[in-house]
Amino acid sequence: MYLDDSVEEIHNIGKQRLRYLNNMGIYTVKDLIEYFPRDYDDRSSIKSIPELIKDEINTFIGEVAEDAQSVRFKNMAVTKAKIFDGFGEITAVWYNQPYLKNTFKKGRRFIFTGKYQVKYGRREIVSPEYESAEKEHMLEGGRITPVYTVSRGISQKVLRGLIYDTLEKTKNQLVDIIPKHVRMENKLCDRNFAVFNIHFPENDESFFIARRRLVFEELFVLQTALLKMKTNVTEGKKGFIIKNDKAEKEILSQLGFKLTKAQQRVIGEIKKDFENGKVMNRLVQGDVGSGKTAVAMIASYIAVKEGYQAALMAPTEVLAKQHYEGFKEVFEKLGINVVFLSGSMKKREKAETAEFIRNGTAQMVIGTHAVIQQKIEFKKLAVVITDEQHRFGVNQRISLSQKGDSPHVLVMTATPIPRTLALILYGDLDISVIDELPPGRQKIDTRAVNSSYHERIYNFIKKQIDKGRQAYIVCPSIEESEKRETENVLDTAEKLSEGPFAGYNVSALHGKMKNEEKQEVMEKFVAGEIDILVSTTVIEVGVNVPNSTIMVIENAEMFGLSQLHQLRGRVGRGSEQSYCILVTDSKNKVTIERMSTMQRTNDGFEISEKDLKLRGPGEFFGTKQHGIPMLKIANLYKDMNILKEAQNAALEIIRKDRELETEENIFLKNETSKIFMDREIGI
Repeated sequence: MYLDDSVEEIHNIGKQRLRYLNNMGIYTVKDLIEYFPRDYDDRSSIKSIPELIKDEINTFIGEVAEDAQSVRFKNMAVTKAKIFDGFGEITAVWYNQPYLKNTFKKGRRFIFTGKYQVKYGRREIVSPEYESAEKEHMLEGGRITPVYTVSRGISQKVLRGLIYDTLEKTKNQLVDIIPKHVRMENKLCDRNFAVFNIHFPENDESFFIARRRLVFEELFVLQTALLKMKTNVTEGKKGFIIKNDKAEKEILSQLGFKLTKAQQRVIGEIKKDFENGKVMNRLVQGDVGSGKTAVAMIASYIAVKEGYQAALMAPTEVLAKQHYEGFKEVFEKLGINVVFLSGSMKKREKAETAEFIRNGTAQMVIGTHAVIQQKIEFKKLAVVITDEQHRFGVNQRISLSQKGDSPHVLVMTATPIPRTLALILYGDLDISVIDELPPGRQKIDTRAVNSSYHERIYNFIKKQIDKGRQAYIVCPSIEESEKRETENVLDTAEKLSEGPFAGYNVSALHGKMKNEEKQEVMEKFVAGEIDILVSTTVIEVGVNVPNSTIMVIENAEMFGLSQLHQLRGRVGRGSEQSYCILVTDSKNKVTIERMSTMQRTNDGFEISEKDLKLRGPGEFFGTKQHGIPMLKIANLYKDMNILKEAQNAALEIIRKDRELETEENIFLKNETSKIFMDREIGI
């Protein structure tokens, strides 16, 4: 058996089990053995039956005293087996598993793990995990036992057995990706030892040694790939030298407001990049309303006034159109030609715009993904900007940067990201932070309440609408789901328009609508023709309606902190006091902590740190990060020290062998080349 073989080559995997494994992202033998545990149960402490602790999970070894019996009771099969260990007796009980009576035959010995209870004076253990005590290698008890994230159809027991057998059959096949000198310098164990002991650790020490090695490897490979990309984009390439202080003064006089110190600092960093002759590759991150668009305008205008073109790409047509209107209003007064490009434009209009871009008539280009289509050619593109970067893939960003002859790249995101996470997600970029809001911006009054407050919430919304304001109501799903009871857009919009908001204009917006429909609804909302917009998180990014003052988020427990903060950022954009109401009936500890954080602070960076701590990087964005592989084992909150070690090692490798051409780096080169391949995942 080889690592690249399909998992169907493994014994005991039929068509149905193969489908279940595929659903878990397991396709090859290598995928299976690198499907790391999410947690562990310490079952190494084996007790005698009299020593079992009531209402706790216990592990013990016992012999079946007599053949198990299965009886029907209230349309349910109940299987019972009496177990004796020489010190005491206990009854093991399973429900709806009548076939187990063939397993538990008199005289057979098993190791059991489960919750011990006393019912009617009798010792019982209900639905325990079990394993034959006569096996040479124990997987279910008597050891530190792995716990996996499993899907329907695959039990913990089955997955443990499959992984153990496969590890045995592929011993020593794993090649070491990390060069030997890096392993020695960082005191890292062998990869085969690490993979086996992350699943089935011999003891605590073996587990920690294995985990440190695999965390280091994951972060090292990712950092090496990002640094390699960064050097390939910037090293040895001359950037456009752009310097025009007069242009900066011109655009500032048109903007009509004074820049914050943070904006001035970031503009200074961009100008320095423009003037040093190297290609800029910079991320600008700032909270909602911090003024990133103004920074993008200033950078673009300086380039355009020097005779170059600039382009801005946004993830949605609504946001791209919004940017177009904003840029056009400022730039056209200064004699700059701004054009808009999107996939929904008519063929003739698109062709005409493409020609303006090609011949240089279009000085500032703003659009959606249409901007990176192969047939779009620029005459003299010097600055490219992507907005809301976490909605794009690394490959899409590169595609835009390749539209010109090594243009400067500016990447913007309104999702505040802890610096540690930013170093992973954007390790190929220099990072600038706008960590200050313009003066006079009001704090959004945020309250967390339960569903019994709905009537009061609706009355409050009516008062606001009667004053000429607008409101958002966000639901976690589009339509009713059999899997969970949550508020959904379609039912909520209908219920509100026919009930408490009869006579008001209520509209629905969600991701399954056609682009033209979404555009039409948003334009009506922007124009003030819609009073209440009932929506999914499709409005999370880029919608700017200063007249909307209320954001109600239903089932707030279903959203991460950063996502709640992004949604809250849709209000508070005008001069009026704005409100965010989080509705949840959840008593979950993490939910309570999230709601408390949202009520306490409007600081996106503080919120992002808390979110990373509560949920970890894998779920930080509420979905998989575009173009970045999910971390299988590293936790950036806990593994900061290992991240720094991995970054230092990656920097050293790239400094000495940028293309990873040497023999010792060949396996690392193969691994880094896979990182951004086929990774564009839709949001």
